[in-house]
Amino acid sequence: MEGLEPPRLAALDPKSSVSTNFTTSACFPNFQTEKRRKDRQIVHSAIGSSDKHAHPAKVFTFAQSPRMPSFTPSELPVAQLHGLLLGAIGPRPIAFASTLDEDGRPNLAPFSFFNVFSANPPILIFSPARRGRDNTTKHTFENAMAVPEVVINIVSHAMVEQMSLASNEFDKGVNEFEKAGFSMKASDVVKPWRVAESPAQFECRINEVVQLGKQGGAGNLIICEVLRFHISDEVMNGEGKIDQNLIDSVGRMGGNWYVRAHGAALFEVAKPGQNPAIGFDKIPEDIRSSTVLSGNDLGQLGGVQELPDETEVNEWRLTELSELFVSMEEDPRQLEDTLHRKAAELLSEKKVKEAWLTLLSFNN
Repeated sequence: MEGLEPPRLAALDPKSSVSTNFTTSACFPNFQTEKRRKDRQIVHSAIGSSDKHAHPAKVFTFAQSPRMPSFTPSELPVAQLHGLLLGAIGPRPIAFASTLDEDGRPNLAPFSFFNVFSANPPILIFSPARRGRDNTTKHTFENAMAVPEVVINIVSHAMVEQMSLASNEFDKGVNEFEKAGFSMKASDVVKPWRVAESPAQFECRINEVVQLGKQGGAGNLIICEVLRFHISDEVMNGEGKIDQNLIDSVGRMGGNWYVRAHGAALFEVAKPGQNPAIGFDKIPEDIRSSTVLSGNDLGQLGGVQELPDETEVNEWRLTELSELFVSMEEDPRQLEDTLHRKAAELLSEKKVKEAWLTLLSFNN
């Protein structure tokens, strides 16, 4: 194709690395309790250890966790390594990539090594990896090198079976739009076609291709800059945002498994505020070692920016919990357990402050 410069080709520097060092300081309130959670332990890594890789932060783990096998990638067959990686790392969004070969013939193929990496500039990256069985490259990679443009189409549940059909290894030059029954829609600013059935379509220029290796299974990062994109009105809400139920996306898991992001599978987690949260380490030990509260519960508790004060706790205890305290005043263990269960119910309803008031009332 004339007028298109080939994408920059880069190789990953195996010597490059990114490291992050941080510490957490512990300042636990002097709360007393009659029990400790037996199946949870706090492991303190030694600060100033001779091991240069020792992390100076606290590590929270489980004493009675299931056995966890460890693996060294270089010691595994590529097929087994590939399966373990994809089985563990998911769900993965799917880039349904539309490209053209050097003769202008369309190609359409899905790739789950994909995500968005920048908003300014808008950058998407996907990877058509080299085949593990014979170390050959895929048509999408070859097309990206020849014609550095792509349309990345998002896959909804309504089109997942057709998408899977397009993933067949057809001969070069075969039109997967036709094979899978998709409608070809002209793009505005790039040459490859859009998938009309897709709820979101991103027209991209390929800025760079990073080859991660020459061996079977090696990835090829296709770094794409979004030039123009299209969102179906059918998935938009009244606030100009995408309704996550209406877009009905699918994600890739290990093996033949997919996941549907819809209905009960969707849930919200509040983003942290601008001011730092108190953190897990500032949760009183008797609460942190609860046999009732889960890690998710504790995560919500640690996400507050400050604890309720003594006045608030006393008022809550008198107005909301007085009958409970009177009925169980002779059995502090049962009282604590009941308060933790009540707090867990409140946390399931996202009533974090009320949960804190309930928990702290026992120590007050």
